[in-house]
Amino acid sequence: MASSLKVNGNGRPSNVKHPSAPSLMMNAHFPSVGEDVPKEAYEHGIQVIDEDKEFNDNISTYLSIEKIIPAGFNYHLISVFGSQSTGKSTLLNYLFGTEFGVMSEQERRQTTKGIWMSKNKRPADGTKMAENILVMDVEGTDGRERGEDQDFERKSALFALATSEVLIVNIWEHQVGLYQGANMGLLKTVFEVNLQLFIKDSKTMPKSLLFFVIRDHLGTTPLRNLQNTLQQDLSKLWASISKPAGLENSRIDDYFDFAFVALPHKILQPEKFEAEVERLSTRFREGYNDPKKSGLIDETELPVFLPQYHRRIPADGFPAYAESVWDQIVHNKDLDLPTQQELLAQFRCDEISREVLVAFDEKISPLEDKQAEDARIGKPSVIPDLGTAMNTARSKVLKDFETNASRYHKGVYTRKKAELESKVDGRLKALFQKQITAAHKSGIDTFSSAVSAAVKSGQKKGATYDFAQIVESEKQKAIAKFESEAQSILVQGAPWSSYKQELILYRKELDEVSGRLRKEEMRRLATRVERWVRSRLDESIGLEFNKIGTGRGGSGAPEHGDRAASETDLWDRVWGIFTDTVSDAERRFTERAVSFDASSEEVEVGLWRLRRKSWGVLRAKIDEEVMEGNILLKLRENFEDKFRYDDHGVPRIWRPTDDIEGLYTKARESTITLIPLLSRFKLSKTSAPPPLDAWIGDAPASVSPADEEDLAPIGGVDEDEGKSLEEEMTVLSDAKAADLLVRFKKTADGVYVEAKRSAIGGMTQVPLYFYGLLLALGWNEIVAVLRNPVYFIFLILMGVGAYVTYTLNLWGPMARMADAASRQALDIGKERLRDFLESSDTGRQAMAMSGQQGGRRQRDYDEISMDTLNGDGKKSKAEEDIDDI
Repeated sequence: MASSLKVNGNGRPSNVKHPSAPSLMMNAHFPSVGEDVPKEAYEHGIQVIDEDKEFNDNISTYLSIEKIIPAGFNYHLISVFGSQSTGKSTLLNYLFGTEFGVMSEQERRQTTKGIWMSKNKRPADGTKMAENILVMDVEGTDGRERGEDQDFERKSALFALATSEVLIVNIWEHQVGLYQGANMGLLKTVFEVNLQLFIKDSKTMPKSLLFFVIRDHLGTTPLRNLQNTLQQDLSKLWASISKPAGLENSRIDDYFDFAFVALPHKILQPEKFEAEVERLSTRFREGYNDPKKSGLIDETELPVFLPQYHRRIPADGFPAYAESVWDQIVHNKDLDLPTQQELLAQFRCDEISREVLVAFDEKISPLEDKQAEDARIGKPSVIPDLGTAMNTARSKVLKDFETNASRYHKGVYTRKKAELESKVDGRLKALFQKQITAAHKSGIDTFSSAVSAAVKSGQKKGATYDFAQIVESEKQKAIAKFESEAQSILVQGAPWSSYKQELILYRKELDEVSGRLRKEEMRRLATRVERWVRSRLDESIGLEFNKIGTGRGGSGAPEHGDRAASETDLWDRVWGIFTDTVSDAERRFTERAVSFDASSEEVEVGLWRLRRKSWGVLRAKIDEEVMEGNILLKLRENFEDKFRYDDHGVPRIWRPTDDIEGLYTKARESTITLIPLLSRFKLSKTSAPPPLDAWIGDAPASVSPADEEDLAPIGGVDEDEGKSLEEEMTVLSDAKAADLLVRFKKTADGVYVEAKRSAIGGMTQVPLYFYGLLLALGWNEIVAVLRNPVYFIFLILMGVGAYVTYTLNLWGPMARMADAASRQALDIGKERLRDFLESSDTGRQAMAMSGQQGGRRQRDYDEISMDTLNGDGKKSKAEEDIDDI
């Protein structure tokens, strides 16, 4: 067996010198990563990953050359793991006939860098070894070349574990039971990250076989004891690792199977070593587990390629699969563990960072507290000298850190300095942003207040102020102030210290506020113009409706035919006054809107709103004038003017001979015809409503919902309301007009009755014969008066007094005074009589007797009721009997 064994193409060396293989430094005969070589160069294998962690893209080429790809799933992958210079490459060369570079005994230095792959080269005659075995030789761990840098060791070991069916762990016998020597720390990291990256659960993930090859076994310690020690160490290791959620109770046996073999010393027992290697090679065949034979057969003869270990990746997909696995491993931060120098640098840099941040906190914390308090009360304020404080604090903290930490590991120092800058800049940036926000808000508020104050000042002075000029002037002041405040808080050296974007937003909001202020000013202008229109229409329209109550014309007031202009042209005059007033208001609005720098669209919307609002004012005034009390009063005045005054406007004094009925009928019918006239807003020239829809016009294209929300709907203009123009122009409904007619007729009837009574009262006359009889019977008395000077003078005085009283219209007051005097005298007399009776005994007795009789009489009245009387109106018999009792 030993004579047929060949390593690297040569026969086994003699017993005098026992080199492990030809002294091939590195794997120079393998195509490396990035090399552009012909296909013949892949004869011995290929480098999968180089020492710089670069993945080889030519693995597919190698697999095609070795005819692995057509095999589909019929291939196996083995990797070797262990410390540097423990003979890993030598073991693979003996087992599989590969030609990996091995270390020369004269120069103990690293031979394998990166990860290399080669197909099994051992001939298939009689070895019973499986076909298409791919063997990966992994760079050894704990080499002096990499020193404390274990990054590649961890990542390469994890790559081998994740992709291989069988991971050969090459370990010296004296390393069993050691932690670092047995690479337990490395295995812990690899197991932990392997769980996080590649293992979801034990049911769906294939197992791996950890094949421990114990080298230089002297036989002093039985293999079973070494096996137990390694299994116990691995179980403890697995229990100590951090597991993902859902896998907390998992065991190492759920994911890994274990096999153990011991090999003699290669230098001291070369023949025995080769024999055991030959025997070991026969186990690399395909097989399966038979639970019935478990424990009954020799486990040292069992095959290692079991179905549960295969990754089920087809050969043509293996390169992409391996590359994706390596990509996940390379970008996983859990494998980037630091060296001792890095650990020291991290500790000291963190400590120095905390120390220098103390002084930084003393300066910055009060500023942060001030901003937090302002934010809590809702009034952010601009902190003076904030920029100076931030620049001083930042430069000092970075300088102190650089002075104390720059002598440590440069990479860690650079990273920690960047972290410190990030932490410091994070807090300073928050201060910066809040200060910018406060300046922004303060500037906007100041701008709004300044514009409003300037507008009010212009209004008080009564001058025609230029709103656009005020806005532009205040805007420039606000921008200059904002830039000054932002410039003062710039932090030197900070990449984020810029207010360009904030200035753009500030300008944008200033424009928005300017537009809002202009709209508000336009609204106030529109309101002022509307008030002006309302005051003009209140006066003018009121005068036109008052003319209805002046119906002077008497008999000339026609019942039919032409009417007075004050009545027939009422709506024409109202419409003319309305349109003229609104036209004047539009001119005023347009002139003032120009000074606001308002756009043509805004002016158009303002005029459209003004016309609609003005119509609402007119309609409200008309409704006020035709209220029941107002319109009834005007109709009565119109009727009375036509009924009580003649053609010349002179009041009539009614006589019995006057045609009161005819005048009443004509005046009433003339007034009644006003009700239909007032019921509809119609022009006399066209007998149709005025063109309100055309006069208001269509809504401008730039009108917004906010412009329409306070507008009342108008019939004939707003089609959505379903109200026609005819309905809009209806002033009095038919029901209201009918009720008004009934009320007016009752009022007119009252006036007619009063006139009739006045005429009838004037018809009472004394007969002429009575005056003759009076003269005949009183002739003697008349002569006596005329002959007696005293009587005559007294008669003259009485005539003069009566004339003066009549002239001054004092008969009424004198009659009322006489009546009042008589009543007062009667009351005084009664009071004197009562006092007299109360003061005399006779009077008191008479009053007492009168009271008793009155009381008895009252009681008698009270006792007599309808129920106690009989049919003759007398007391019934029963009542008389009761009285008798």
